[in-house]
Amino acid sequence: MKVVDILRVKGGTLFTVSPDEPLKESLDVMAERDIGSLVVMDHGELVGMLTFREVIQAIVKNGGGVGSTIVRTVMDDHPLTCTPETEIDEVRRMMLGRHARYMPVMNGRTLMGVISFYDVAKAVVDSQDFENRMLKAYIRDWPVEEQSAGDSTQA
Repeated sequence: MKVVDILRVKGGTLFTVSPDEPLKESLDVMAERDIGSLVVMDHGELVGMLTFREVIQAIVKNGGGVGSTIVRTVMDDHPLTCTPETEIDEVRRMMLGRHARYMPVMNGRTLMGVISFYDVAKAVVDSQDFENRMLKAYIRDWPVEEQSAGDSTQA
C-alpha cells in the first residue's frame, strides 16, 4: 500500500497558513476546523508545518498566551515529507523515527495533501481486516477431501 491510496480515500482538502500570519488566527482555524495541523505556505511553496506540538511549546514559552507571535517563529521549518509513491511501511518508520504526527505529501514541488499518523494507522488496520476476512473466507470454503478406502477403520 502506498500514500496515494490513503490520499485517494481521504480526499484533497488542505488547510494552509502564511508564515507571517498571527498564531492566534491559525489557532482559530485549527479549533474551528477541528484539525491538528496547518501547512505553512509562502508564495505557493511549502515552508513548514504548524501542529499542536509547536503551538503548545509556544504557549508555554509565552507564559500561557500567544501574544503577538507569528507562525514563522514557531513552525517546524523542516517538516518530514513523503511522495504519493512512498510505501506505507516506510511512512510509519519515518513518522515513528521523528515522532511526527503529520506529514505533507509532495509530488516534486507540488503539495498533494497531508497524511496523519491516524490516517496511516487506519489504512493499516483496514488492510489487515480485509486480509483477515479473505483468509477466513478461504478457510471456510476449503474443500473437504473424501476419505480414501485405505483410511477406513477396521472393525
